[in-house]
Amino acid sequence: MSNVLSIVMGGGKGTRLYPLTKERAKPAVPFGGKYRIVDIALSNSINSGFKKIYVLTQFNSASLHLHILNTYIFDSFTRGFVEILAAEQTFEHSGWYEGTADAVRKNLVHFRTQEPSHYMILSGDQLYRMDLAEFYRRHVESGADVSVAANPVTREQAVGFGIIAADHSARVTEFVEKPPLSRDITHLRIPPEIQPEENIETSGKEYLGSMGIYCFNAATLERALDNNMDDFGKEILPMLIDKVHVNAHIFGGFWEDIGTIRSFYETNLNLTSIAPDFNFYDEDLPIYTHRRDLPATKINRCTMSECLTADGSIVTDATIHRSIVGVRSTINRGASLDGVVCMGADFYEGFEMQADNARNGIPNIGVGEGSRIGNTIIDKNARIGANCRIGLDDPNPEDGDHPTHYTRDGIVIIPKNGVVPPGTIIP
Repeated sequence: MSNVLSIVMGGGKGTRLYPLTKERAKPAVPFGGKYRIVDIALSNSINSGFKKIYVLTQFNSASLHLHILNTYIFDSFTRGFVEILAAEQTFEHSGWYEGTADAVRKNLVHFRTQEPSHYMILSGDQLYRMDLAEFYRRHVESGADVSVAANPVTREQAVGFGIIAADHSARVTEFVEKPPLSRDITHLRIPPEIQPEENIETSGKEYLGSMGIYCFNAATLERALDNNMDDFGKEILPMLIDKVHVNAHIFGGFWEDIGTIRSFYETNLNLTSIAPDFNFYDEDLPIYTHRRDLPATKINRCTMSECLTADGSIVTDATIHRSIVGVRSTINRGASLDGVVCMGADFYEGFEMQADNARNGIPNIGVGEGSRIGNTIIDKNARIGANCRIGLDDPNPEDGDHPTHYTRDGIVIIPKNGVVPPGTIIP
């Protein structure tokens, strides 16, 4: 296992998560009150004993770099590292990463110095908890050259996945990219011999959707990338099926590709439920993130239910339901939040800064007095004035870009550093 390299893909432009990705890479988007999305992949790798990790980045990556450099610092006895490899120009290539496979190909020269026996290819923008050591063990025992992690999906869900067919021994025999509902794929159903464990809820999930997580023998990866193909899922994997032994590793646990504003919003709010689909409270398999050394959250005369409140927040005489209160959030007297993902702030505003805000006619960072907000994502450092009404009047607002906000997938988004003047009404 010490010779396994984990390669975390830092993501592309993340256009479907815009405007959350306007100033940051998709894996750097704040999640769950105090984390970044990339913390999931990195924690899975570390908890599984794979502590030699490269993160490949390219787009809007400054905040992602800063988060990783401030968080994943190993001591000299760990013999591990998390290193960032940004897209670079060399004498051999001068362009950007053209896809997941192209990104790995352009960095093989760096990977070879570690003399790896295997590569674990991970996505940096998914929510799941997987024992990657078990994945690796089954890969080795199967004698496969490549193993691909797959999650059971329904026929309706299959239109958004690469669907793989496997035989009774879990060997992959076919790959179909995002088959439309009009196409007959009944021959791709999961065979009874490799059905997931009985304790996993798979009702109606008859197909295997590729998770974009792979375990490669090192020599196989080198040969597989000796071409101009750009993407693992669309090109490399289908090409390899007829040439080498490709195995399916069936993962039946919770897994969510946080690819749209709607999925991001709903997955966040699911964390506030009594029994969320993803458990952040597992002490044996923790999710790591940046240690901020903030004070405890201060709650003054509030009514709160089904909420997550992160470190360093100050909430006064507010009513909050089914919402996330991110780090350093300030929610003022009389405010009401219902179905809100509030990412918080990067800093506190002292009395002098607040006095400057008053002179300049802009609200302080946070949610102003008497403001009522629902069905909304509030990005970091946003300023919402007093007595605003946001996201409560139109149950299905049209997508659009507006001076104070964006609307995507029926959800209002107050962008990072956004300013909403007092008394503003956003349907």
